[in-house]
Amino acid sequence: MAYTTIDKPTDYFRTKLYTGNNGSQSITFDEDTNMTPDWSWFKTRNRAADSSIMDVVRGVRKSLTSNNVEGEYTESSGLSSWNTNGFSFDGPGFDLVNSSNTFASWHWLAANGTSSNSGGAITSTVSANTTAGFSIVSYTGTGNSNNTVGHGLNQALDLLIIKNRDRSAGWKIGSTALSGNGFNYSLGFDTGGEGSNSNPFNNTAPTSSIFTIANGSYADTNQSGEKFIAYCFHSVKGYSKIGRYTGNGNANGTFVYTGFKPAFVLVKITSGTDNWILMDNKRLGYNKDNYQLIPNSALADQTPERADLLSNGFKARSTNGEVNSSGSTYLYMAFAENPFVTSTAIPAPAR
Repeated sequence: MAYTTIDKPTDYFRTKLYTGNNGSQSITFDEDTNMTPDWSWFKTRNRAADSSIMDVVRGVRKSLTSNNVEGEYTESSGLSSWNTNGFSFDGPGFDLVNSSNTFASWHWLAANGTSSNSGGAITSTVSANTTAGFSIVSYTGTGNSNNTVGHGLNQALDLLIIKNRDRSAGWKIGSTALSGNGFNYSLGFDTGGEGSNSNPFNNTAPTSSIFTIANGSYADTNQSGEKFIAYCFHSVKGYSKIGRYTGNGNANGTFVYTGFKPAFVLVKITSGTDNWILMDNKRLGYNKDNYQLIPNSALADQTPERADLLSNGFKARSTNGEVNSSGSTYLYMAFAENPFVTSTAIPAPAR
């Protein structure tokens, strides 16, 4: 029996905390193996400030923000490169190097490059890592019914995030963890519970090679002539898990088995307007005091008691609606620090 396909999750995902110096700065990951990131998500911890999302397909300095609907903007200085074991900034005046700030950042490996993908009706530019179940996809909307896009992976997606780069338009998030086939509805970083949102995925679940966007002109996923970015995921045993759970409304909350010790957990109630919650294994705080950031808000680190990160999953420790309202359904996405048991049958250490 295979316990996992990835024994070293840090080859594919890293969390890094750092402090700005108000100038040029190179940041090195804590782990001793090399990884050059392709997708990076930054957030200020000690004060309210917008998040910043950048990827290798759009290029350095091209930023999006999870907590608002604005289109892509270009920084005059800022992230200058993704490095063999970290990343670099190239000057002052950029919020992510401000010397008064501390930061959390999360980084994923795709392909360390891009390729053209003609698997769908719309040709896309893709950076895909089939081992880790993650790809970054850029495409241009057609505004018509030729509305499939190749994602570069070899399994059907469990989670799809799309953002219009050219205008203010909502983030659209589809998942197998949502109602129906999972793509009848969508969530947004900027909105509340799941809704049809004019069918951004044309009520069609992704296949092992393509995803489907709106049938016709739709600003959030298929506006004619406008550029879009998509982040695509499927679960990988022992490394990543996308799923759902039901809250029990008890401080001794629902336990969610992932099959690994989580390094990163993202949670959203699908039936209400409570915040998204993002936890990781690097920010100070221990069970049950794990710090949280809120992807749909500019707020700084929050320190309520919400959940434990365990050797084989996570457990809600609050009756709060953000993680454990009685009878409510939650979507989650988690990435591993260690598999619960490696491919050679070595168990993960408890936290």
